Parts: sequence; C-alpha cells; structure tokens
Amino acid sequence: MGGRPGKNGLTRLELKIMQVIWKHGASTVTDVQNELEQPLAYTTVQTMLNILERKGKLERELQGRAYLYRAKVSEEKAVGQSLRDMIDRMFGGSSEELVMSLLKSRQIDAKRLAKLSERFSKREEDEQ
Repeated sequence: MGGRPGKNGLTRLELKIMQVIWKHGASTVTDVQNELEQPLAYTTVQTMLNILERKGKLERELQGRAYLYRAKVSEEKAVGQSLRDMIDRMFGGSSEELVMSLLKSRQIDAKRLAKLSERFSKREEDEQ
C-alpha cells in the first residue's frame, strides 16, 4: 500500500493517515477518509488504521458504534524514527554522508547549509 517502511517507519499511506490524525486529533474512520486527498474505500482506511494501531502508532477507543483513533506517537518522534531508519539503510548510519549526498546532488548548497547551521546553533542556545 505504498512505500516500504523500515522497522519503525511508515509507508506513504500510513504517513498520510497519521498526518490527518496529527492535524485533526482523535478521528473516526470516516473522519480520516474524508480528509485524505486520495479517495479510498472505507474498509481500506479502516484496515490501515488497525495496522497503525497494531504497530503502536495509534490507540483506539470505542465511542458509541465507532472507534476513535488517537496518535500514540508525536509527529516529531515519527519523523525522527523514519529519518534514522533512512540514514541507517541508505548511508550506513552516517548523518554526515546524508548531508554530503544532499550537497553532491545539489539538493542543498553550502550557503543554505551554513544558514541552517546558524539556525540550529541559535536553537541550541535558546534551549539552554
């Protein structure tokens, strides 16, 4: 159903569903179905939500006749897990190799990298 995840990662469809939950909070299958950009059958959305619940990404609670699904992991944590998995798989666990690949493929230039480094340093100072 779209994209191969790593051990903690999310497929593309799982990520789109999680983004709906993160944006709108606790949601029913119908709520999620209505918010997705691509039209999917109710049963497909229900199956994906149940998979995410089994993976520990969502929790569900019966309200009336419908389950309400809530995120168990924050967007920040899920992004971090997926990024770590991608770095492990694609760059042998080296963040530096990821950055070098971005530079080599011209996805980012040295000037932009310097600006990001400044932002990161400022953020670190603010957190102390």
